[in-house]
Amino acid sequence: MAVTHDLAPRAAQPSPQRTIGLIGLTLALGYLIVLAGTYLQGDFLIDRLGRPIANDFVNVWAAGRLALDGQPAAAYDWTVHKAAEVRALGHDFAAYYGWHYPPPALFFAMALATLPYLVAMLGWLAATLAVYALTIGRILGGRFGVLFGLGFPAGIWNITAGQNGFLTAALIGGTLGFLERQPVLAGFCLGLLTYKPQFGLLFPLALIADRRWLTLAVAAVVAIALAATSWLAFGSAAWEAFVHWLPITSRVVLGEGAASWFRLQSVLGLIRAHGGSETLAWTAQIILTLTLAAGIVVLWRSRAAFEIKAAALAAATLLATPYLYMYDLPTLGVAVAFLLRLALRNGFSTIETAALAAAGALILIYPYVETHVGFAAASIVMAVVVRRACTAPAT
Repeated sequence: MAVTHDLAPRAAQPSPQRTIGLIGLTLALGYLIVLAGTYLQGDFLIDRLGRPIANDFVNVWAAGRLALDGQPAAAYDWTVHKAAEVRALGHDFAAYYGWHYPPPALFFAMALATLPYLVAMLGWLAATLAVYALTIGRILGGRFGVLFGLGFPAGIWNITAGQNGFLTAALIGGTLGFLERQPVLAGFCLGLLTYKPQFGLLFPLALIADRRWLTLAVAAVVAIALAATSWLAFGSAAWEAFVHWLPITSRVVLGEGAASWFRLQSVLGLIRAHGGSETLAWTAQIILTLTLAAGIVVLWRSRAAFEIKAAALAAATLLATPYLYMYDLPTLGVAVAFLLRLALRNGFSTIETAALAAAGALILIYPYVETHVGFAAASIVMAVVVRRACTAPAT
């Protein structure tokens, strides 16, 4: 009986790193095609009349322009700020994009307002995307991580909104990425994150639970220094205006849903969008936030792998705040990056891979479904983290 041998060489199986990089590159190229097509149709950057399109970036540029003109406090006045937005674009528009950030954020707004509007927006998005992708690359430890960061699904919605989600995610990723070996840099990143304080709620709890005193101290010093510098630069009037308008903004956005409950990607937005009362929505949000806070303290006091702790904190940061939009979801890429780093070391689970793919798909379909896919995606990632925490051995 003749025995035959298959002499054809077997195709080499791609490594997980290569697969992750290829997926990221494919998605990033897809986003470029979508953005190019949208631009040619007059629905991105400029309209069919050649005029800049209003999006969230106009509030940054207008606030910076007012500060450069010696009126930093006016950035918080809705009427004056809206007029500055109209001047920035050169035409009126129906919506209003409010400036709700504390006065230290006026520093980067002023820098951007020294540039022409579209140049400033493109430069802002390109620079913050680069920092975000490099942060993800550092977490994952290779060029494939940079490609993963470029392709993470939430990125395209931050770009179309002209928002700061890349910067927020880079600061959160920097805090967690530097924490183990460079605690001073971690504290510096966390201190800068105070420009968007709703995302810093859980970090002090985690740092105290894990006794990261140096990082906590540096973050406090940086935050105080930023506040003091902004007070010297803009005077007390800017801080008074911020404090005055903050509860008004909260009432309009979180109480009345002026920006649409369906856009608000929190459990509060979910309940309100589907007919729940304000009391029920706030009760659910508070219970969720307190549960996450307790879970973070327990986890960060445990001997769980650092990747699990970091992924939990990044995902919980999103779920714990009632004020969450799709453009904030690049931070979910930080959580996924830490999960992938752990999986590259300990192996991939089929159910976890499917769950993470589902979370990414939910983010991608955001414009086409009127429901809270961002909240669902963050919840799925958190469920994967909890599963890992319950099954992975302590380090």
